[in-house]
Amino acid sequence: MNRALSWRAAARRNAARGLQTPHALPLLAGLALLPVIALLAGLGIGAVPIAPRQVVAIAAAQLGWGSAEWPGAARQTAVLIAIRLPRVLLGALTGGVLAACGATVQALFRNPLADPALIGTAGGAALFAAATIVLSPALPAVTPESLRLGLLPLAAFAGSAATTYAVYRVAAIDGYTSMATLLLAGIAFNALAGAGTGLLIFAADDAQLRSLTFWSLGSLGGATWQGLAVAAPALLLALLALPRLAPSLNLLLLGEREASHLGIEIEPLKRRAILLTALGVGAAVALCGVIGFVGLVVPHLVRLAAGPDHRIVLPGSIALGAALLVGADVLSRTLVAPAELPIGVVTALVGAPFFLWLLRRAPTAWS
Repeated sequence: MNRALSWRAAARRNAARGLQTPHALPLLAGLALLPVIALLAGLGIGAVPIAPRQVVAIAAAQLGWGSAEWPGAARQTAVLIAIRLPRVLLGALTGGVLAACGATVQALFRNPLADPALIGTAGGAALFAAATIVLSPALPAVTPESLRLGLLPLAAFAGSAATTYAVYRVAAIDGYTSMATLLLAGIAFNALAGAGTGLLIFAADDAQLRSLTFWSLGSLGGATWQGLAVAAPALLLALLALPRLAPSLNLLLLGEREASHLGIEIEPLKRRAILLTALGVGAAVALCGVIGFVGLVVPHLVRLAAGPDHRIVLPGSIALGAALLVGADVLSRTLVAPAELPIGVVTALVGAPFFLWLLRRAPTAWS
């Protein structure tokens, strides 16, 4: 028995090692620098420009390591701490979570076209958020303002969780979760959620339509320290827990039966991956709206450069996703200033042509 367990452990290690490419670790180190650069750009670029050295000086002053004293320093400090820092941190967390969830879902389905939205997270969140926007005027006038402001993200998160749970219950039969059934159930529930959202859009007035349109395309404009404090635990849990699934996801690439023979408990792995994906995407959508493209394409880019080893793909996707979303947010609030483009539009406009160019350059990398 012990010899069999030792053989399985050795096979697991060898299978995981065989996926790694020679240049993966240097690439991962390079990707780790991208969020730092994006954070400095996100904190410094805007209507009130703040140079990188001033960003560092303000941060040090807030920690008690010196003082920020130059003309306009007080104004820059207020803008950075109250407006830009929560927005940039939310963008980095959201981008990292969406990319990591995308890589996880693609591994579960063993399909490069899989997206976190396939399991109903985004559709359910959109339906509940639309219901909140359209029906909130019916709330009693005595409802506290804080409850009104917090109702939209709470409703979106509840919708994401409820839809994902319903999809999972449909796919789980006699203790076994069929990924094909999960995919089809997700498509069906997304269609139902889309129909419900369409009915609510039909019933909405002009002001509500504007809110629905802007929310459905994503934005970091509503980032606050209070909202970040509520969502950060869920986002951080997903970011820390998903990379721990990497060795098991590597073996899952061989197929469920082969991975099971190598000692992987398939059903608990599926449940953990689905739960963490729903948690992360639900929290992200609740605060930022529906942001497409990141969860689908970022894992592809990392996989193209580093190979299929999820010990590299997952942390690499987190770093690249964080940098991409923060950079997209900088463009969304500066291209048409003082107005703001929906960030989902920016990610699609910038990323889709680049992705098509990559497909033409390396078509076999996606097969």
